[in-house]
Order: sequence, then C-alpha cells, then structure tokens
Amino acid sequence: MNRIVNKKEIYHLSQRLNYTLVQRFILYYLLYLFTGALGIFMAYVYYKSRIWYGTENFFLFVHFAWKFITPILLSYVMSGAIGLGIYFLRKACRYLDEFLIASENLFLDTEKDVIFSEELQPVALYLNSVRDNLKNSQRLAMEAEQRKNDLVVYLAHDLKTPLTSVIGYLTLLNDEREISPKLQQKYLGVALEKAERLEDLINEFFEITRFSLTHLTLELSDINLSRMLEQTIFEFQPMFSDKELTCELDAPKDYFYRCDPDKLQRVFDNLLRNAVNYSYPNSTVSIALKIEHTHLLLTVQNIGNTIPEEKLNQIFEQFFRLDTSRNTKSGGAGLGLAIAKEIVKLHGGEIFAQSAENQVTFSVKLPLPKTTETTSQNIDNQTHTNDERLYSI
Repeated sequence: MNRIVNKKEIYHLSQRLNYTLVQRFILYYLLYLFTGALGIFMAYVYYKSRIWYGTENFFLFVHFAWKFITPILLSYVMSGAIGLGIYFLRKACRYLDEFLIASENLFLDTEKDVIFSEELQPVALYLNSVRDNLKNSQRLAMEAEQRKNDLVVYLAHDLKTPLTSVIGYLTLLNDEREISPKLQQKYLGVALEKAERLEDLINEFFEITRFSLTHLTLELSDINLSRMLEQTIFEFQPMFSDKELTCELDAPKDYFYRCDPDKLQRVFDNLLRNAVNYSYPNSTVSIALKIEHTHLLLTVQNIGNTIPEEKLNQIFEQFFRLDTSRNTKSGGAGLGLAIAKEIVKLHGGEIFAQSAENQVTFSVKLPLPKTTETTSQNIDNQTHTNDERLYSI
C-alpha cells in the first residue's frame, strides 16, 4: 500500500525542486563556461608552442578571433545562458504537464495510479492518497444518500397506515351514533395511538431536513452534569416501565462540567433511547460516569442482541438503522447516533460502541479542562461527599 504523503512534505518537495533546478542550472552553466575557458587555454598553448609563418589557417583564425574577442565571448556567454535556460524551462514545463495529466485523471475518476518522474514520486504518492480519499468520501456520500432516499420512501409508505387507521376509526365514530361509550373509548384510544405514531413519523421527516440543512454550533456553559444525567433518566421512566427495564446510574455527586447543555443532553437522550429500543425486556440499563486523568468517560450499557462487528463500524453513519425491517416500535430516521457523534466531536471528544455476549456498550470520552474554576469546584464537591453513588430507577 502506498505511503500517504502530507501537504507539508509536498511543500518541502516543491522547495527542493526549485532549489535543485537552480542549482543544476548554475552547475551546468559553470561547466559550460569552464569548457569554453579550457578550449581557449588549449588553443593558446597550442598557439605558443609552434612557430607560425602567418599563412596558416589556424593562425589566421586566431588573429581574427582576437580582433573580435569581446563580441565572441559575449555571444558564447549569452548563448550558454539562453540554451540552458530553455532546457531547464522545458524541464519545469514537463513537471507541469505531469501535474496537469494527473489532475485530469483525478477528475476523470480513472483507476490508474498517478505516475510521475523520479523527482516527483512523493507527489504521486500524495495525489494517489487524495484520489483514494475522494473515492472513499464519494462512496460514503452515495451510501448515505441512498439510505436517506430509502428511508424517505419507507416513511412515506408508513405514513399511510396510521393515517388510514385514524380516518377509519374517526369515520366510525362520526357515522355510528349508537356506539357504546366503552367502544367509543376503544376507538378513540386506537385513533390516538395511531395519531401519535403519525406524529413520530412526521418528526422523523423534520429530523432529516434539519440535519441536512443546519450546522451544529456550541453554546458553552458550566452545568451540573450529574443532575443532567439524573433528570434525563427520570424523563425516561415511562419508557423503562413499558419495557419493564431497570436503570442504574453510577456517577459522582454534583459534578460540574463546561459544555453545551442542550446538545450534550441530546447525546444522552439518543444513547438512552437506543438502549431502551434494543434492550431485552426485564433487563438492566447501566449508566456510569467516570472521571479519568485527562477525560470523562460516560458509558451506557444494555442487554440485547449482539451487534455484528461490521455494523458497529456503521451505526454512527447518517441514516443507518440496525432495524432494517422498519419495525414501528424501534429505531427512527437513523440520525440519532450520527448527530451524537457530531456533538461529541464538537466538544473535542469521541464516541464508540462495543458489543459481545448480548451486551451493547456505548462510550463517550470528553476532555477535561486543564485549569478552570469548574475543576476546583468539582474537587470541593467531591471532598465533602462520596466519590460515587448508585441510583436505581
């Protein structure tokens, strides 16, 4: 596999090429002048080593040359400079031609590797790596676009089912005046459930549009991260109860952290929602917040189907869904984890997933501030309380 060459190396290569061309021009030109001077010296030695009668051709030539020595020397010097200048200019033009051909091949999406002169091999490596990166980016963009298009088609199709049910049950209620209150309540309950599903599908459409048209920016402030986790878990109690799940939180008390609270809460929300959707009933969702030496480590672990290795590398991509069957009870637009990844990256952190033996763990690493008032506040809080406490909901 070709070694990837960075831009800094290309810059230094350009400087070296310029230096080499100038160096060679000067060297060749000095050699050219030395050759001329050597020729004149040898002619002078030969001239002095013989007795001339004044009628020899060489004697006549020497006298003629001596008479016009100044213009002859100037012509020799200028012709050498012009000739060598043209030679090295053509050499530089050949380098430019190679660049142009290579650039054209990049735009034509050719599979052939870029081949340059020996002096430009690092440039060939760099352009080949650029081409590979462009192809990979194009492939990922096409796959994301295809998943998005498929998702929109599925959502448009799914919209019909709950809408048809809502219209059907409301029509029954409108047409049948003698329906018993119990049956009316049943029909209204079903219509409400389908209307809520319809709202969820519409929200997914808005989520797709919002993610495509907006750029995430941070609004930083100091927050009680422990309280945020507690509050988020509390809001998920109905979902935990519906699936008979237990949630455990293991975190320091009143830990303060500087971040964008709304966006970071969205990360926690997406991770918890994902854990609820893909957990086995009557299992436990475990959440832990640890303060490491240079970073925070938040883990969300649930018990569910093991995620295959190849899908672990895709779940943070836009519009990717583990549930490809379009189960109405799990999954969404396939944007939750992609958005979470972008938010974590904006905070200077990273997010990754692991899965084995029917356990799925999502981990978020966030950098710790080097020296802030928040750090001293955290130390004060933790010296008066236990380092960690356990919540069970």
